[in-house]
Amino acid sequence: MAANLRNYIAGFSENMREVVERFDFDNTISKLDEAGLLFQVLERFRKINLHPDVVDNPTMGTIFEELIRRFNEALDENPGEHFTPRDVVHLMVDLMLAGDEARISGTGVVRSVYDPCCGSGGMLMIAKEHILRGRSASGTVLRPAINPQAEIHLFGQEVNPETWALSKSDFFMKDPAGRDARKIEFGSTLSNDRHAGRHFDYLIANPPYGKDWKRDKAAVKAEHERGAAGRFGPGLPRISDAQTLFLLHMLARAKAPAEGGTRIAIIMNGSPLFTGDAGSGESEIRRHILENDLLEALIALPEQLFYNTGIGTYIWLLTNRKAPERTGKVQLIDATSFWSPLKKSLGNKRRDIPPEKAADILELLRGFADGETRTVREDGEDEEVTVSRLFPTTRFGFRKITVERPLRLNFQANEDRIARLGDQRAFANLAKSRRRSEAGERARAEGRAFQDSIRNALRRMCDTLHKDRDAFVAELNAAVKRADIKLRAPIRRAILAALSERDETAATCRDKRGLPEPDPGLRDTERVPLPDGTDPVDEVGIPVGVQQFFDREVKPHAPDAWINTSKRDARDGQVGLVGYEINFKRYFYRFKPPRPLGEIEADIRRIEREMVAMLREVAGGTDDPGARSEGV
Repeated sequence: MAANLRNYIAGFSENMREVVERFDFDNTISKLDEAGLLFQVLERFRKINLHPDVVDNPTMGTIFEELIRRFNEALDENPGEHFTPRDVVHLMVDLMLAGDEARISGTGVVRSVYDPCCGSGGMLMIAKEHILRGRSASGTVLRPAINPQAEIHLFGQEVNPETWALSKSDFFMKDPAGRDARKIEFGSTLSNDRHAGRHFDYLIANPPYGKDWKRDKAAVKAEHERGAAGRFGPGLPRISDAQTLFLLHMLARAKAPAEGGTRIAIIMNGSPLFTGDAGSGESEIRRHILENDLLEALIALPEQLFYNTGIGTYIWLLTNRKAPERTGKVQLIDATSFWSPLKKSLGNKRRDIPPEKAADILELLRGFADGETRTVREDGEDEEVTVSRLFPTTRFGFRKITVERPLRLNFQANEDRIARLGDQRAFANLAKSRRRSEAGERARAEGRAFQDSIRNALRRMCDTLHKDRDAFVAELNAAVKRADIKLRAPIRRAILAALSERDETAATCRDKRGLPEPDPGLRDTERVPLPDGTDPVDEVGIPVGVQQFFDREVKPHAPDAWINTSKRDARDGQVGLVGYEINFKRYFYRFKPPRPLGEIEADIRRIEREMVAMLREVAGGTDDPGARSEGV
């Protein structure tokens, strides 16, 4: 049986034999044969009639999606790593193609669609179907075809061998000639881009969430060091999450505006919106996107949409050919309430975005209106909420400045402070030696003797409380000179650290140039919002807006504070590090006042009465007086 099946498979074309190899089908045949199950499995398939006359394409598609879902659950893969629910894919494709109907219509239209982590290929297929055949559900046409005569070329790449084989085989089934199947490549997109040099009209992806890029680290870092010549020049995210690397890769594969430009749709979790402080890789990637005006819209989706995770997700729409009215602006759409419950949960998927809700989201994108509202039902009540906001790209940027305050210390050579010398590493190391021989013991003894001489010299000093470091240092120098002790710089610093305490009433400690020394314990940072326009700088590189913010928000509370001018942005050279983050929920926050105290008190009293009644019922239900007494 096994030999006959292998001979049968060997008769397939070379392309299909490659697919079978990636499925590791030969190993599966061996396992089933050894277990005595091979005949039973083949017999089951023989009895199933999957002819198109019996199982039409929509039904087969539903079966296929269910098999994919179960396949992913069995593997226990990362959330969203392989299969994106079809309701989400349809929405992403509609958003990606929004406004491009005129570009795609007409004769002789040729367009390319690319997915760098294509999984089972569903996004690519649905994108092509939307253009050529439109979208239908249960026999009802939801949206007609954009251009049935258009020539659509699909490109993809997938790193998982089984998923790649699944995608490839499905493409061959849809087109035996294999035009699209031949352009679905195998391998890691990040370290081995199999479509290098190509640029595409449309790009769509659902990269794995929270998956590290350790295997691709060497190649990714090497390409990052090439700067603008590579895909990852703007920045590198933390090693534990590769989502934004796929985003940068997609931007690098976009067609230039002169060649028609590109539209991109990518769905990610919330991490890429705000992870990373100013100057970090994630912040620099957001900075690259926003300062180059590439982000058109962000759409927050409902939770519990995916089969193997319930987390919230966001669709990023990017393009390098924004409409004039969208230039310099970003639209935020809160679609978290645009869902309907499923009759039966599918894994973690308990919600669906029905076509009418998806059409409403698309209408919000097309409307491009600030403050647009919808009625949603929460806690049993209808509420009018804002679901669309428009902001300039600079709204998400800030300049992080470091605020310093002067170091103020008092000094005193009393027994308590002298005893703290032992806690200073440089002082304690005087009585330590790595040598284990007699020479090592002699070195340790000499170190202890030197420690004692320092302590004795300090005890001979006056124990007056000094609030001026220079005055105390002069007295210390005199004391060690009298004791004929030479102090190296580390030991001198250890003595000053042990004998000092912070004191707001003390004089400011100053360096050799007479400038105030900063107190690390009082160091703080401030985020100054970026201005909408240009911001001139003063002679030391502090932007005018930053200085005004500092004078208004910091100086009144800390008159002695100053801006640390050594902390400068690597790109513009100005004081302060530029950062970008998109705190999406902040822009749609709705204040809900707490319940009146009277209502809360009434509920507490009601619960107390119910508890007392329950206790009395328990106590009254037994004839044992002792048990009744304990129950009460």
